[in-house]
Amino acid sequence: MDLQHLKEAKKIVGMKQTRRAIATGEVVRVYLAKDSDGKVKNPILELCHKANLEVIFVDSMKELGTACGIEVGAASVAIIK
Repeated sequence: MDLQHLKEAKKIVGMKQTRRAIATGEVVRVYLAKDSDGKVKNPILELCHKANLEVIFVDSMKELGTACGIEVGAASVAIIK
Protein backbone atom coordinates (compact mmCIF):
# COMPACT_ATOMS: atom_id res chain seq x y z
CA MET A 1 0.00 0.00 0.00
CA ASP A 2 1.15 3.51 -0.73
CA LEU A 3 1.34 5.62 2.40
CA GLN A 4 3.89 8.03 0.92
CA HIS A 5 1.11 10.27 -0.45
CA LEU A 6 -0.32 10.46 3.04
CA LYS A 7 3.02 11.40 4.58
CA GLU A 8 3.58 14.12 1.95
CA ALA A 9 0.05 15.56 2.03
CA LYS A 10 -0.32 19.19 3.02
CA LYS A 11 -3.71 18.65 4.63
CA ILE A 12 -5.30 15.51 6.02
CA VAL A 13 -8.46 15.17 8.07
CA GLY A 14 -9.93 12.56 10.38
CA MET A 15 -13.18 10.65 10.24
CA LYS A 16 -15.73 13.38 10.97
CA GLN A 17 -14.13 15.88 8.63
CA THR A 18 -13.73 13.18 5.96
CA ARG A 19 -17.50 12.77 5.70
CA ARG A 20 -18.02 16.52 5.30
CA ALA A 21 -15.17 16.90 2.84
CA ILE A 22 -16.50 14.08 0.64
CA ALA A 23 -19.88 15.82 0.53
CA THR A 24 -18.28 19.10 -0.56
CA GLY A 25 -15.98 17.49 -3.12
CA GLU A 26 -12.73 18.43 -1.37
CA VAL A 27 -11.25 14.93 -1.01
CA VAL A 28 -8.47 13.60 -3.21
CA ARG A 29 -8.08 10.16 -1.61
CA VAL A 30 -9.37 8.26 1.43
CA TYR A 31 -7.44 5.81 3.59
CA LEU A 32 -9.32 3.24 5.68
CA ALA A 33 -7.95 0.85 8.27
CA LYS A 34 -8.98 -2.75 7.60
CA ASP A 35 -9.37 -3.43 11.31
CA SER A 36 -11.69 -0.48 11.96
CA ASP A 37 -15.28 -1.09 13.02
CA GLY A 38 -17.77 -1.61 10.20
CA LYS A 39 -19.98 1.11 11.68
CA VAL A 40 -17.19 3.55 10.89
CA LYS A 41 -15.83 2.01 7.71
CA ASN A 42 -19.00 1.14 5.79
CA PRO A 43 -20.64 4.61 5.66
CA ILE A 44 -17.38 6.15 4.45
CA LEU A 45 -16.96 3.41 1.84
CA GLU A 46 -20.46 4.10 0.59
CA LEU A 47 -19.80 7.84 0.34
CA CYS A 48 -16.54 7.19 -1.51
CA HIS A 49 -18.25 4.84 -3.93
CA LYS A 50 -20.94 7.41 -4.71
CA ALA A 51 -18.33 10.15 -5.17
CA ASN A 52 -16.08 7.87 -7.24
CA LEU A 53 -13.15 8.42 -4.85
CA GLU A 54 -10.08 6.24 -4.54
CA VAL A 55 -9.95 4.28 -1.28
CA ILE A 56 -6.69 2.83 -0.03
CA PHE A 57 -6.92 0.14 2.64
CA VAL A 58 -4.28 0.03 5.36
CA ASP A 59 -3.78 -3.10 7.46
CA SER A 60 -4.36 -1.52 10.85
CA MET A 61 -5.54 1.60 12.65
CA LYS A 62 -2.15 1.78 14.37
CA GLU A 63 -0.31 1.80 11.02
CA LEU A 64 -2.62 4.50 9.65
CA GLY A 65 -2.19 6.66 12.73
CA THR A 66 1.58 6.30 12.56
CA ALA A 67 1.57 7.31 8.88
CA CYS A 68 -0.34 10.45 9.89
CA GLY A 69 2.22 11.28 12.54
CA ILE A 70 -0.10 10.69 15.49
CA GLU A 71 0.41 8.38 18.43
CA VAL A 72 -3.07 6.83 18.35
CA GLY A 73 -4.79 4.67 15.79
CA ALA A 74 -6.89 6.16 13.02
CA ALA A 75 -9.91 4.46 11.44
CA SER A 76 -9.98 6.74 8.42
CA VAL A 77 -8.27 9.79 7.02
CA ALA A 78 -8.57 11.76 3.83
CA ILE A 79 -6.23 13.91 1.80
CA ILE A 80 -7.85 17.26 1.04
CA LYS A 81 -7.26 19.31 -2.12
